[in-house]
Formats: sequence, structure tokens, C-alpha cells
Amino acid sequence: MEVSNALKRKRYDGDNHMEAEVDLSLLEAVEKSQNTVELLDLRTLKKLVLSFERRLKENIEARLKYPDQPERFADSEVELHEELEKLKILAGAPELYPELVNLNAIPSILNLLSHDNTDIAIDVVHLLEDLTDEDVLEDNDEPARILVDSLIENNVLELLVQNLQRLSDKDPDEMSAIYNTLASIENMIEVKPTVAELVCERTKLLRWLLGKIKVREFDSNKQYASEILAILLQNSTANQKRLGQMNGVDVVLQAVAMYKSKDPKTSDEEEMLENLFDCLCCLLMPLENKERFVKAEGVELMIIIMKQKKSAYASAIRALDFSMTKYPPACERFVDVLGLKTAFAAFMGKIPISKKNKKERYQEELEERLVSLIASLFGGILRGSRRERLLSKFVENECEKIDRLMELYIRYSDRVTAETQRLEQLELDDLEMDEEEKYNRKLESGLYTLQLIAVILGHLWCSEHPQMRARIELLLKQQKLTKNDIKNILQEYHDNIGDLDGAEEKERVQTRIQKIISSF
Repeated sequence: MEVSNALKRKRYDGDNHMEAEVDLSLLEAVEKSQNTVELLDLRTLKKLVLSFERRLKENIEARLKYPDQPERFADSEVELHEELEKLKILAGAPELYPELVNLNAIPSILNLLSHDNTDIAIDVVHLLEDLTDEDVLEDNDEPARILVDSLIENNVLELLVQNLQRLSDKDPDEMSAIYNTLASIENMIEVKPTVAELVCERTKLLRWLLGKIKVREFDSNKQYASEILAILLQNSTANQKRLGQMNGVDVVLQAVAMYKSKDPKTSDEEEMLENLFDCLCCLLMPLENKERFVKAEGVELMIIIMKQKKSAYASAIRALDFSMTKYPPACERFVDVLGLKTAFAAFMGKIPISKKNKKERYQEELEERLVSLIASLFGGILRGSRRERLLSKFVENECEKIDRLMELYIRYSDRVTAETQRLEQLELDDLEMDEEEKYNRKLESGLYTLQLIAVILGHLWCSEHPQMRARIELLLKQQKLTKNDIKNILQEYHDNIGDLDGAEEKERVQTRIQKIISSF
């Protein structure tokens, strides 16, 4: 399953705009420290850390001595702020990160995330975002890993999320800190992917993110929250299940429902909507979440979105495809709430036209999703009146949907043949490739969709409906093809079914495909 990869975020500034690439606070720190820092080396690092530790100690002492007299410790806080600003210059020398860790500065820095003065905690958030920035860590894998390991060991995740809960969207500085907190977490996941599950195990981040996407008003932090949520879900079954247990399916459905009859106003809002659908599709991987989706009337909502023909049209089809894959109750609900008419209209090419929709790749992705959805319907509805309703769609209007199916069959078959020939040529050019890699290349070129089209044709043939069989034979003859061509595709599909869902599921699917092959 693919979900759109999260784009690296540009920085947030207090006016709700993204700064191009320049971190002004970092430049400011460089300017402030020019008198004392000439060369960034180990000696300089030690001076910076020592100066920071001294100011930190003075601040702690002043607060303990004059707890009820803020004016008596205010100066020490300003000085501490300046020391944290100076530390930002370390982002220019990530090779020194291991030494920063060895100097035991990390615990002192992180403890300030729970400082009584929110401004100091915000300084630390900005510092962490600078130190872990993707551009800074590029080509510095080992120093990055050492820094992130130390941060995790010293409870950075817990401290960041605790601090997050006291920040307000209404204050521009705090709003910026929220953004940079999420950026720091994303940066750490980039370095150490296991952080995605750790942060959900150890903190209440998932609950905070759900609260953020519930808000009706759009802003950049809601957008970023949707993106971080998608990142946390995309490769983690544990996180998908965890969010499902927190009523996450219902919350995400409510968030996308805001766009059932309206389009996003800006490209950023459009990206957020795509992120929300990425979240939904990830959530629909575990079986128990498919059940929650059906109970929350997710199938009905997706059909409404399709009927409204707004920008979420293709995303709704994708979500339906995920919900119905290997889950018959979703397929049955889809037929019961009259989804066939809407789906087959799209299958026949009656889709809303917009600038985005005119792109060839968009059309192809839509076709592939619809083929997958129809194949899921045939796999999930094996008998009864629902099966009859599904089959009848292929007879109406002189079997036009079989014509469409064969049109797609030819197109994808040609594409796979071209890729096969290309791979054979590469082998002639002495580029070695094992069978698994060759098969995967063919899948990428459209073989999987071709296999699903063959499966659908097989189900139609198995129905023994004379009109459908006659139409399939006629169309094959017109293209100088035979039933053996379809059988060969199905056989290759049968032979390559994996056991990702367990040996029992593999055997069940292979038995069903073998039955279809035998019917031709």
C-alpha cells in the first residue's frame, strides 16, 4: 500500500506563512555569537556548553532564592535565553554532536522543556528543530543517530509532548513552537524510524493530534498535524490499531466529512485533506478498523463524496478500495447502499473534470483503484442477490462494461509486454536481474492491474451467463486473443500469491483462482 510521502516542511513563522529556507533566528544567533565564536571546533563547543551550564545554574539558584519575585530572576532568564540562542550555531557542525552528547549537555537542555517560563521551553523547541533539521543531518548519519539516541534516552519525546499540551494556537510564538515541536518529532523519525512507535507508546501525541484535526478552522498547524499523523500511521500496524481503539476512525471520518460538499480553499488545505485520506487508508489496514469504518457509516460517506464530485472524489474511491479489500461486510454494505451505480459510472469514465483530473496519471490511478474495488466486490460477494446485482451491471447497455474491461485489458497487456521486452533487452546487455526483481518491475508497469482485470473476467466467465460469455469470446477474437491468454495471466497471479496474510489465506485465494482458471 502506498500513501503519499510527507513532504519536508518549510518553516512556520508567526504570520502563518512559510519562510523560504532561511532560519532568521539561527542567523541572529550567529550574529550574537560572532564576538565570542570564531571557529566551531571542540574547544568552542566546550566553551558554549560551559557558558550555558553556568547560566542555567544561576537561573535555578535565582528562582529558588526568590520564587515569588520574578523581577529578581528575570535577568538570569534573559541570559539563559541568549545562551540557548548561541547553541543553535551547533547546527552548523553536526560532526560535533557526539561530543555534545559526551559533555552530558543533553539532559540539561531537555529539562528546560518543563521550565516554568514557557519562553525558555520554546527556545529549546527551536534549538531541537535546528539541531535535527533534515538538511543539517544530511550526510551525517552517525552523528545524527548518536544525537537522536541520546535525546530519546533522556525522554525528549515525553518532554516535548508534555510541553505541547501547554502551548496555545492563539499566541503566535507558541503556535510557531507547536509547529517546530512536530518538525522535531518528524526529524527524529527520519533518523530513527522506530521513533514513530515509541512516541505513540510513551506519550499522548496521538490524542493531541486527533484533537487538532477535529478543529473546524484550517491553519498551518492543523495541516502539519494531519501530516504527522499520516507519518505515524503509514508503516506501523501497532499505531493503526492504537488509533482505532481511540475512536480514531470516527474522528478522521468527521474531519473529511467537512469536505463532502465543498472544496479546500487553498493548496495547503488541499494537502491537508489528502493527508487526512492517507490517515484513513492507513487506518483501514487492520481488520478491526474496517469494521469500525462500516459501523461509522464510512461507506455511505465515501459514496456521498463521490456523488458530490468535489476534489475528494478520487480519495473517496481509494478509501473504499482499502475498506473492501478482504472484508466482505464492507462489500455487502456498498451494494446495499446503492454504491454500484456510482462506482460503475466512474468505471465507465464519467468522472468530474478539473485541472488535476485532466492529468493522465490521475486518470490511470483512478482506473486502477476502480479495477481493484470491483475485484474486491467479486471476491467479497460470492452468492445471493447482491452477487446477481453485481453481475447484472456487466449485461446492461449491451455489455458496455465488458467492452470497457477489455479495453483496459488490452492497454495494460500492451504495457506489460513492452516492459517484459525491455527487461529481456537489459539481460542481453548483461544487466543481471533475478526473477523476483523482474516480476516486481512488471507489477510496477501494470501487471497487478492486468491480473485483477483477468480475475474479474474470470468471475464473469464463471457465472456461465451466455450473453457475457459470448461477449468475452467475441472481444478476444477481435483482438486475436484466446481464453488461454487470460488463463496464463491468472496462472502467473496464482503462482506468485504471497503468504503475507498467512498460509491459510494464501491457500484459500489460490484455490479460488485455480477454480476460475479451470472454468475457462
